[in-house]
Amino acid sequence: MAWIFSLSAECGSDQSNVNQFAQHFEGIEWLLSNGRQCQCRTDTFQDMEQNWWCRVYPNNISEVGIDSPESAYVMTELGILFYQTLRFTSSFRYALVGVEVDEFRTYSELIEDLPNLSLPGLVLAKELTHGVEILPLFRTFSSSYVWQPYEGEIYNPLMASPDLKNKLNELLAVSLI
Repeated sequence: MAWIFSLSAECGSDQSNVNQFAQHFEGIEWLLSNGRQCQCRTDTFQDMEQNWWCRVYPNNISEVGIDSPESAYVMTELGILFYQTLRFTSSFRYALVGVEVDEFRTYSELIEDLPNLSLPGLVLAKELTHGVEILPLFRTFSSSYVWQPYEGEIYNPLMASPDLKNKLNELLAVSLI
């Protein structure tokens, strides 16, 4: 199974919004600090509530998630580039960067969770916050959006190494005896 690093944005029920969003990112090229060149690709799809999503993902990036400190660094660099580019489009309602963030919340789930939602990197259209109390973590992202600032990607050896995970499980099993 692939673990895809991407920017995922929910664009509402109007397909023209998701098409505009995808066009904004499709084909953008970046030269990363490690010398690797990445080009953005996009996919669009509908969720179970019939809202449109766009997944923006770079080529030449690991599809096994964050398996080293170096991959966490590269994905964080890409995350910052995604957010910098996201500031110049307005055809989405909310968005998030990370590994496997597709459909991280449907619209109704987001609205229900919004008063207590702590999700670093979450960008919300200001119109979604009208009449709703949100956590003070949100800051201005652009003229039409607020966000919880991005904290970067994290390498977790227990997630990346089945061997380490098994050793921890053995330790936990022994402590239950």
